[in-house]
Amino acid sequence: MADRCGQKKLGGKSYRCYFELALLVMGGKWKPIILYHLGVNGVQRFSELGRGMPDVTDRMLTRQLRELEADQLINRQVYRQVPPKVEYSLTELGLGLFPLLLQMREWGEVYEQALGGAELTPGTYYEPPAPGALHPSYLAGTAAASGGQGA
Repeated sequence: MADRCGQKKLGGKSYRCYFELALLVMGGKWKPIILYHLGVNGVQRFSELGRGMPDVTDRMLTRQLRELEADQLINRQVYRQVPPKVEYSLTELGLGLFPLLLQMREWGEVYEQALGGAELTPGTYYEPPAPGALHPSYLAGTAAASGGQGA
């Protein structure tokens, strides 16, 4: 029988192990999708993120973006202009999740194939096979952070 872990608190989150903390920060339906889109597509505005996730409401997207920003996984850059412009990008902590998100995507592809695949509705778009690359805008920062070895 496993020993019961003690409870910790960090940033208003209560957790008993690191795995639970990771799920509290990046878990849920929309957060991993937001992080994945920012990793693959680079800096995006609110409307671009929304177009990539047509089933998310504006209210839910706003809420999830605020939580990801509060947890320091994304940057929110506000440009003082009319009309206002806001862009979102991954932080160094958010970039650390990207390899896990790629593995989840790859597992989803294998799972779909194992169960016989899924048919697309004619005329609909689906992601290209194995995009699997971090957007080039992040590569310079990743190489510098990892001692020049890249991602």
